[in-house]
Amino acid sequence: MFFKNWWPFRRKLKSQAKKDDSFDVNQRIYTPVSQLTVGMYVIELDRPWLESPFLFQGFELETEADIRAVKDVCQYVYIDATRKRKRPVQAKTTQDSLLSESNIDFGAPPPPKLSVFEKEFARAEHVHKEVGQLVSNFMERIANGEGIDTKAAKEAVSQCVNSILHSPDAFLWLNQLKNKDKYTAQHSLNVCALAIVLGRYLNFSVANLNNVGLCGMMHDMGKMLVPLDILNKPGKLEPEELAIMRSHAALGYELLKSSDQMYPGAIDTAYSHHETLDGKGYPRRIGERGISLFTRIVTIVDMYDAITSDRVYQKGRTHLEATNILANMAGSQLDERLVIKFIECLGVYPPGSIVMMTNGYIAIVVEVNELQKLRPKVILLLDAKKQRIPERIVNLADMLLDEHGKVLTIKGIVKAQDYNIDIKKYYQQGVLQKGFANEKR
Repeated sequence: MFFKNWWPFRRKLKSQAKKDDSFDVNQRIYTPVSQLTVGMYVIELDRPWLESPFLFQGFELETEADIRAVKDVCQYVYIDATRKRKRPVQAKTTQDSLLSESNIDFGAPPPPKLSVFEKEFARAEHVHKEVGQLVSNFMERIANGEGIDTKAAKEAVSQCVNSILHSPDAFLWLNQLKNKDKYTAQHSLNVCALAIVLGRYLNFSVANLNNVGLCGMMHDMGKMLVPLDILNKPGKLEPEELAIMRSHAALGYELLKSSDQMYPGAIDTAYSHHETLDGKGYPRRIGERGISLFTRIVTIVDMYDAITSDRVYQKGRTHLEATNILANMAGSQLDERLVIKFIECLGVYPPGSIVMMTNGYIAIVVEVNELQKLRPKVILLLDAKKQRIPERIVNLADMLLDEHGKVLTIKGIVKAQDYNIDIKKYYQQGVLQKGFANEKR
């Protein structure tokens, strides 16, 4: 694989490899893969290294996913018993640390929101802005050869979790304020938020919401080590360029692994978020058994945000188009139950969607009604003649009648550009505040 040879830390790794290649016979312990445990240091495989998906000739088994990856290709390995873990193994005694699909109740209803959109929006707005700037700073630091402030990252994710527990709709609405020129940083924030939103819907504990959010925020940090002319290329990448772009998964893994106190799951997700259940993903083609729960979640929300965002080489697609793509990949490439729950948690008309009403009016969805997902709160923007009107919030769950005496309903999602709607400009003009103010009159 190309990325085995192209590596910013190549000189360092070569010198390390020389040390790893000269082991005393007494250090080499034959170990069937069934006996591998976290903390062991693998120095030799039952096959040549070049025939394996592993980047390094000698590596520590830091997570259960690492062990599964070895089991996928080997029957036995040799370990070096003299090697010590870089960090102590923490006992896995709580339900949080043992979270997997087997102990998720997919039929359980989501927890109640702790607040409502109108009350939470101001705080969500502040958190979204501050965390967005922090992510941009992280990426700038990485591009300049510096590391990640793990403590600051965890604190930022905690703020996102708190806001989303109060009103996921507020954060989802803010996720729509995208700028294709700042795609990579905004994408990391959006994936963080979407992962937390799905985790909340699945009744994750606060600790696990923080963990999955950090996985989302950190998943693409390796892209900051990819040359900008490749990262921002507007056209199709050449095969060699594509190989370099795909190396961001391994680069992110190395970067996060070197960060103090980084959550191991985030390291694994950075490495594995482009792996697929059918084993056709990259960089290791590890397949279903090697992909953790949090990585599966981040993979789904990563794809969704990428599909719905304007990028240098493509226009973003609608929520409906994106969910159709995910649904077609469910079961083969993506985790089917998680895809279903993700689509379910966003609803048919997620916050920030531009919709046409049955009376021809155009509106923006504000807040999803979790008991009646087809009847969210919306802000009416344009009348049937597509002329701008004073912003007014309508709760479709109230079964209001239109001017023809028919129950007002959403007809479907439309593209903002088809009606010259720039959601960012509406936001800057205070459309939400005006809508809530007019609702109270």
